[in-house]
Amino acid sequence: MNILSKKGWKALICTALVLPAFGLAGASHTFAAEDTYKIVSFGDSLTTGYEPQKTAAEYYGFVPRLEEQSRFHGRTEVDNYGISGLNSAGLERYVEALRANANTTADDIQPGLRDPNAAVFAAGVTAARTDVAEADVITITIGGNDLLPLLTSGKLPTAAELTPQVAALLQAYAVNLDQVLSDLREINPNARIVIADQYQPIPAVAAKELYATLNQASAAYATTLNTVVAAQNAAGGHVESVSVAPLFIGREMQLTHIARQDIHPNQVGYETLAKAFAEQIWQEYRTLGKTVPATTVAVVVAGKELNTAFKPILKNGTTFVVLRDITDGLGAELKWNNKTSTASIDFDGRSVGIPVGQKTITVNGQKTAIQIPAFTEKVNGQSKTYVPLAVLADGLGFEVQYTPRLRTVFVNR
Repeated sequence: MNILSKKGWKALICTALVLPAFGLAGASHTFAAEDTYKIVSFGDSLTTGYEPQKTAAEYYGFVPRLEEQSRFHGRTEVDNYGISGLNSAGLERYVEALRANANTTADDIQPGLRDPNAAVFAAGVTAARTDVAEADVITITIGGNDLLPLLTSGKLPTAAELTPQVAALLQAYAVNLDQVLSDLREINPNARIVIADQYQPIPAVAAKELYATLNQASAAYATTLNTVVAAQNAAGGHVESVSVAPLFIGREMQLTHIARQDIHPNQVGYETLAKAFAEQIWQEYRTLGKTVPATTVAVVVAGKELNTAFKPILKNGTTFVVLRDITDGLGAELKWNNKTSTASIDFDGRSVGIPVGQKTITVNGQKTAIQIPAFTEKVNGQSKTYVPLAVLADGLGFEVQYTPRLRTVFVNR
């Protein structure tokens, strides 16, 4: 149910132009060890990670970067329901289908959508609704396609033409966004919903005298968003806005593909979006302390980058780590039996025995076959036991997630 009627929104938007931004900066979400932190993303091509001249398999937008950031904090699952070309009315119709738990069609969501994901998502409403119900955080990017027709109709409008057109669009945007948020909150009243405002991609050199007006339109979007957020939170929501528009002002050429006549972010731009979202959600944006050599991988254990002289070893596609480094990082108890060359690890009521050179381990007293055995190797004059990381994780119930782009293995309880 809408918080305000359409007439009420018109009055509120007029007031919104003079209201300060409202958000929940600094709010935090904590979750226990062994929980999986679930992020569900909705929106347009910014959420899909679109870039010109790239296939969907090559997209590396802000959502996968958020997944990487979340892995620094614990177990993570991310579901991306972005649809390129989606506008706020289309998102409203899609989320309404989720609320009603009724499959729909791409054309019913929004006529003319060319993204094949639209049909897939429209026919899989129950799965998406379940993801929303289980989400810790829901991210949204929407609104750019509402404004886009004004900027792609052949020539840029004048300032006198643009201002009233934007005002009319914002009235519809506010109503649509309000309904989206209400529906999502009905499915999951406890999720944090984090929404980005709209950056302006046209640089001053191209926009000329219209540049200031375009940035004012972007600011009006942000003000409208913050007004919707305030109203939702006054009704008990957990909704936050992310201010990305100021990050693009004066950096349009650096952060987008506008030189190719494409408004989408480039890789630097998507990194900028990811950083803004991450700092809103976790109050930080993590990076690795050192460049990862091609011969090894970085290992992050319970949020801490493994800093050791005994680097992980890659053999036949398997990551081997020094056992002591991992057990110390997770607080597990490690004992070594010289007679049997067996490492014994106790952690959270589980006990694992890993003999060197053998293709069986014991888990809580039960023998389990493994494909690749542990081995010992001298490194810097010291004899160290290397174990397959996946074997150790399976035995002790850890989670291991590998992120190829970072060349990093995340180990979480």
